[in-house]
Amino acid sequence: MKPAATLKPPHLTADFLRACLSDIKAGLFWQVLPKLEPYGLIPPPENDSMEQAGILYAICLAATGKPEVAADILAAVASRHSANQHPLHDLAELMTAQDRRAEALAVAQALLRRTPDDTRVHTVLGSLLVQTGQHEAAISILKQAVARTPDAMLPRSLLAMALTEQGAMQAALDCLRPLPDNATDRAATHANIGTILTGQGEIGEALSHFDAALALRPDDARVRFNRSVALLKAGEYAKGWQEHEWRHALPGHAAVPDNATLPALNDATRLDGQRVLLVHEEGLGDTLMYLRYVPSLAERGAIVHLLVPPALSQLCQRVQGVHTVHVMRDGAPPMPRFDWYCGFISLPRIFLHTQAPWGAPVPYLRADQEKTQAMAALLPSGKALKVGLVWGGAPRANTLAAHIVDRRRSLPLSALAPLSRLSGVKLISLQKGPYAEQMMDPPEGMRLYDPTDALHSMDDTAALIMGLDAVVSVDTSVAHLAAGLGKTVLLMDRYDNCWRWLHGREDTPWYPNLRIIRQTTPRQWTDVVSRVAQALSAMARSRR
Repeated sequence: MKPAATLKPPHLTADFLRACLSDIKAGLFWQVLPKLEPYGLIPPPENDSMEQAGILYAICLAATGKPEVAADILAAVASRHSANQHPLHDLAELMTAQDRRAEALAVAQALLRRTPDDTRVHTVLGSLLVQTGQHEAAISILKQAVARTPDAMLPRSLLAMALTEQGAMQAALDCLRPLPDNATDRAATHANIGTILTGQGEIGEALSHFDAALALRPDDARVRFNRSVALLKAGEYAKGWQEHEWRHALPGHAAVPDNATLPALNDATRLDGQRVLLVHEEGLGDTLMYLRYVPSLAERGAIVHLLVPPALSQLCQRVQGVHTVHVMRDGAPPMPRFDWYCGFISLPRIFLHTQAPWGAPVPYLRADQEKTQAMAALLPSGKALKVGLVWGGAPRANTLAAHIVDRRRSLPLSALAPLSRLSGVKLISLQKGPYAEQMMDPPEGMRLYDPTDALHSMDDTAALIMGLDAVVSVDTSVAHLAAGLGKTVLLMDRYDNCWRWLHGREDTPWYPNLRIIRQTTPRQWTDVVSRVAQALSAMARSRR
């Protein structure tokens, strides 16, 4: 008979473990905890199922305020599998997906105290520190990992990420060189270097690194996608839009129906009576930007249906050429039948070789007139320049890449203090979400009108914007909304900017009424705010 510790209890089945994992992903830690408690032995028995149960139990302990016990279990499991990925990695991924990085950090720090020489712990801890904006601490811990395992690429890549987040671009590039000998690691390193160079605007050199990566891994969707970003940022639209279709192969991206995907159009193409379904893909700003192509489809005879988030549904109903608008949510009516399917982000590629490659001219969005009149009563009176402010995007804390980008593009309200001292200018908040909480402690002397309680959708925001003279915004959906409505927009842009704003330019072919005011130094907003203040002062003087 086997020792009792190695026996697999009858109910510890794969189905049981899958059910526990599903509940954990749903955040039901307290409910799962007692189910797994019988398997929380320290050390866990040397049995795959028992170890998996122990790891899940440790995750529940971490989420319910017991990081030290969780660390004991994970350290015991990790000690038996020194060549494998540390189970802390699984815990960190699950906790990050629920924006519970603080609990994961507590376990990682407890593990570091128990196993200070395990570089796997250093690596996961460094990643969590980067995600939480603790860049100095991340750099310190990751440098230790690199010193212990100089040939391991993951710690070096994470150290490069931490340095990039701090704005030390050249140090990040130096960290990734020399290139590793292993083909897989070499391809990933080329891609990482290419991404950093794209952020710096060194597009030619970036593309050479992406090409080198693809020579080793030609079907790597992530490398293909990042290469498309570099091409688009350089204005190489024909190549860039085609390569951008690789986004559909990325994890978590919705698949498209191959037999009904809308093909590229030319000037002679007609779509008379054909039903075209346009589907929201990523951020609200993307869909707002590409709604400009709806009139062009309708002019070709297409019956255009939209599938969009609730926040956009009312606004979309007034876009010229829209037949019906359907809302993306659980329990929504069935989607309409369609002949052609197209994600909004594919529309520039579809129209690239037509006489309308940029879609309908600005303004292509329209606010509700009755709402506009009602919203006007919420704005300050007088002849002063009325300026809407947005200083933060959507944190999207459950998505790592988007969360990090949001930290780069957003700035604190306190950084906008110089705008409060401008003569002849009144500031109106358009800020929603977590960043709006900063209005509870505004910069000294700042008077910020706040009508945002009346804003429940983009349609409401559009109506309010129509009563403004200008909008000052970071790179988020309100900038696209205001620009699409035809309002003057000053875009406060990050150093390593999004591809759509190109490189080295203050103007954009997408919105003739939008001016880009970009960081000259990574992560530094002082110069940006100073130039915004100068622009607003000039507008106010012109008004007088």
